[in-house]
Amino acid sequence: MISRRTLLQTLAAAGPTALFGSQSLHAVTHWLPTALPGVAAGDAARDEDFWRTVQEGFAVDRTIVNLNNGGVSPSPRTVQDAFRRYTEQANTMPAYEMWRHQEPQVESIREGLAGMYAVSPEEVAITRNASEALQHVQLGLNLQRGDEVLTTTHDYPRMLTAWDQRSRRDGVVIVKVKFPTPLMRKRDFIDAIEAAITPRTKVIHISHVVFLTGQILPVREVCELARKRGIISIVDGAHSFAHFPFTQDDLQCDYFGTSLHKWFVGPIGTGMLFAKRDRIADVWPLMAAPKEMDANIRKFEEIGTHPAAVHNALGEAIAFNLALGTERKAARLRYLHSLWQDQVRDLPRIKFLTNIDDESNQCGLRLVHIEGTDPGKLSSWLLDKHRIFTVSIGHEDFKGLRVAPSVYTTTAEIERFAQAMKIAASTDVKEIAG
Repeated sequence: MISRRTLLQTLAAAGPTALFGSQSLHAVTHWLPTALPGVAAGDAARDEDFWRTVQEGFAVDRTIVNLNNGGVSPSPRTVQDAFRRYTEQANTMPAYEMWRHQEPQVESIREGLAGMYAVSPEEVAITRNASEALQHVQLGLNLQRGDEVLTTTHDYPRMLTAWDQRSRRDGVVIVKVKFPTPLMRKRDFIDAIEAAITPRTKVIHISHVVFLTGQILPVREVCELARKRGIISIVDGAHSFAHFPFTQDDLQCDYFGTSLHKWFVGPIGTGMLFAKRDRIADVWPLMAAPKEMDANIRKFEEIGTHPAAVHNALGEAIAFNLALGTERKAARLRYLHSLWQDQVRDLPRIKFLTNIDDESNQCGLRLVHIEGTDPGKLSSWLLDKHRIFTVSIGHEDFKGLRVAPSVYTTTAEIERFAQAMKIAASTDVKEIAG
């Protein structure tokens, strides 16, 4: 068992000195994930002393059990402190501090993010969220009238809206593929995508983790399928980066966009775009950049005056994630879900919208439905009666309650949720009736 002192010393060692010293972040990513000796992912998942130290790193409201960390997550104290520090520093002399001092530091952040995703820093742009990252590509690719884009009915509404706008503006044809929920065989998803491909298909845009259900999709197989046919692949990784272990080599996509204020626990309003180096010039940025930047990943950051504090505070989020380790984080999230799932899964009205017997299907996001209830009413009942904050999901093919704990979530809070769900599933609660 690791001591709190050892963990705190490791977290401190990964702070600003490591981030902005002579050794680049791109290099230190190879040793930080193993910087906590003797704490394997599976063992650490149940080590409450270990996780108590992690929990103390967050300043959260414990009067409410927050199980809606999928939309946006609290940042650790170190990230919030860095954001305040950079903001105060910028306001001492904005034109000098922001543009001459703080803005150049973004290159260290680029190196750190690139190291975590195992790509070149010259392929990583820092954005304000996943939507901005992905819409650079969606709205910037040169597509002609009649060209087809394959996506799914489970993809994020903002991304579907972006494609629908291209359809209205440019005559691009958007094909939205359906697939089974729960997805018991990942091959069914691959087959559904492959069956929709035609000679006019130019782009395949899919989610790595479905924001509705938490389903982890077989992205690599689809991206390889696309590459063999000369089709551009775009992956929405808003819910996957720093959620469970993977790198670009595991996906093999052309473009990848993610939010950094979800599972990465970065400042609110941060995101990342990955573009293969030979694909950068193929995309027009959302805001204009000079011609000499056509093949420069930084063209996607030409957004005018903005607070450098937001992206520079990502340095502390990088340090936090590397010291904690994505393997340990994923193991903890799966363990927390097992604590409540095992108590309710055999109740006759409980239905899960992913295959919970296969860990490769999901990690920190789960969708559960109690038959005979209205998920919106259930979510309100949980908050009003039990002080548990969740989000209801309504889709044309399914509905349910989305559950998303975080690394600061305690086992006592999970137990509280489990007891509330047993009441809701086992009794006739009129407030939640569908």
